[in-house]
Amino acid sequence: MSIQRSKLFIISLLGALSVISPFAIDMYLPAYPALATEFGVPSTSISLTLSSYFVGLALGQVVYGPLLDRFGRKKPLVAGLGLFILASLGCAAAPDIHTLIALRFVQALGGCVAQVASIAMVRDFFPANDAARVLSRLFLFIAVSPLLAPTIGSLVIEAGGWKAAFYALAGVVAAILALVYFLLPEGHIPDRDISLRPGPILREYLAIMRHPRFATYALAGAFSFAGLFTYVAGSPVLFMDGFGVSERVFSLIFAILAVGFIGGSQVNVILLRRSTSETLFVRFLVAQVVAGIVFLVGSMAGGYGLGGTLLLLFVFLSCVGITNPNASGLAIGPFTKNAGSASALLGFFQLGIGAVISTGISGTTTHDSRPIIAILAGTAVAGLAILLVGRKRALGSSVTEKPMPIPESGHDTDCAQEDVPGAICRL
Repeated sequence: MSIQRSKLFIISLLGALSVISPFAIDMYLPAYPALATEFGVPSTSISLTLSSYFVGLALGQVVYGPLLDRFGRKKPLVAGLGLFILASLGCAAAPDIHTLIALRFVQALGGCVAQVASIAMVRDFFPANDAARVLSRLFLFIAVSPLLAPTIGSLVIEAGGWKAAFYALAGVVAAILALVYFLLPEGHIPDRDISLRPGPILREYLAIMRHPRFATYALAGAFSFAGLFTYVAGSPVLFMDGFGVSERVFSLIFAILAVGFIGGSQVNVILLRRSTSETLFVRFLVAQVVAGIVFLVGSMAGGYGLGGTLLLLFVFLSCVGITNPNASGLAIGPFTKNAGSASALLGFFQLGIGAVISTGISGTTTHDSRPIIAILAGTAVAGLAILLVGRKRALGSSVTEKPMPIPESGHDTDCAQEDVPGAICRL
C-alpha cells in the first residue's frame, strides 16, 4: 500500500468512526411511530431513548480520554465498538420501552469511543501542519451524516421494520471493527504513567470549571446548543405526529433543517474575518432568543403551519450553528497544557445539559407541539441569562490570562496541538 493510499485509507476509516454516533442518533428517528405502536406508548415517550443516548455520550466524553492514553487507541476502540454491537442487537430484541432506553445508554457508552479516538488519532498519524486539513475532512463526514442518516433509516425501516435499523447499525459497525482490528496500525504507545484514579481527574476538571471564562461560555453555550438536542428529539413528534408527514417526507425535512445548522457553522468562518467570537456569540444568541420567542408566541396564537415552522426552525438552528463554535472557542481559550481536559469537560456539558433538557419532551402530548417549542425558546433564554450574569467576570479573567490564539485560517496552522474542537480552528 503506497503512502498516499495509506493516508487515504486512514482518513476514510477515521471518518467512518466519527459518524457512528451521528448515525445511531439520526438513523432511527423515522421509526418513532412504529416504536410507539410496538411498545404501546406515545411517540413522545420514545424521545427518552434518544435522551439516554445523549447521557451515555456525555459520560463517555470524560471516560475515554484517559483510557485511550493509558492503553493505546486500539484496545479501547475494540472494546467500545464490541459493546456498541452487542447493545445494538439488544435494542432490536428489546421487549419493552424501558429496556430499549437502558440499552441505548449502553450503546452510547460503547459508540462514544469512536468519535473521541478518531480525533485523537489525527495527531497520531499526521504531522502537525496537516492536522487542520485532516480535521476539516472528518468534520465534513460528521456534517453530512444528518443529511443521509434519516433517509437511509427510512429506507431500511420500510424494508425490514424498526428492528432492521439496529441490525444495520450492528452490521456496519462490525465491519468497521474488523478494519480497525486487522488493518489500522496502533498510533499511540500505551502510557502507564497516565492516572486512572478518579481523584486527580476530578480535581483537574473542578479547577477548569472554576475558571470564570470557562464556566460562563461553556454553560451559556451548552444551553444554546441544547436547542439542537430538543429539536432532534422532538422533530418526529413535531412533524410526523403534528403535521402527519410520511417517513420519507420527514427525512427530507430533517435534511433541509440540517443544512441550516451546517450552513450556520460555515457562515461563521466568514463572519470571523470581521468580528470576534465574543461579538458573534452575543449577537446570534440574542437572535436565537428572538427566533425562539417569536416561534413560541405564534404557536400560542394558533401556529404558523408547516412552512412557517420550517422557516423559524431553520433560522433557530442556523443561529445555533454560529453560537456553538464561538462558545466552544471562548470557553477553552485560556487553556493550553490542559486543553484536552477542558475540551472533554466542554463536551460533557454540551451533551449532558442537552440530554437532560430533551427528556422534557417525554412529558408532552403527541398532538400539542407548544411544549416542545417552549423548551426550544427556554434553552435560548437560559443561555442568554447565564451570559449576561457571567460575562463581566469572564471578560475580566481574559485580561489576566493569556488565551489560546485563534488563527485566521485553518490551512497553515496547527489546530491539533491540543485536543480542541475543530470549530475553534475555523476549518
